[in-house]
Amino acid sequence: MIAFRRTAAVAVTLLLAACAAREPLPITPPADVKSAPVARVPVEPAQPAVPAPPPATTLAAAPPTKLEAAAIPAGAIYVCASGAGAQRQVTAIQFDPKVGGLCRKHPEMGPCQYERNLCRGSGGRVYAPDGTEITLATEAEYDKKVMRVRFKSN
Repeated sequence: MIAFRRTAAVAVTLLLAACAAREPLPITPPADVKSAPVARVPVEPAQPAVPAPPPATTLAAAPPTKLEAAAIPAGAIYVCASGAGAQRQVTAIQFDPKVGGLCRKHPEMGPCQYERNLCRGSGGRVYAPDGTEITLATEAEYDKKVMRVRFKSN
């Protein structure tokens, strides 16, 4: 019985450690930006960064924040901002013309959602070109437009 408890404690500790570690958003190498279907390019901050509140875990959590539209480069569909204060990193997410047009017209589509979820998975917050944050509540509104099947394990 004691061995089982020790094994369970070690398993829980490893599980919590694995869940807590977040990998940073992968950046597209400069040589591949022109030919890549999706390019993630670091953006230099144009103004002092405002500390971001902790990421929301529920749909009805903190109200969405706004990012200065001047900080969003032309051609970027989304911007991923992570960190706070001097540690804040802003990354523009740019798509090739076909996918970019699709994401502008139908943001609920899979490639667009994948990039937004990748940003959130790395601890960032997603902003639209006008500077408004795309929250999980916004994602729920997108899901209402399409029939999406989600399988959850018990």
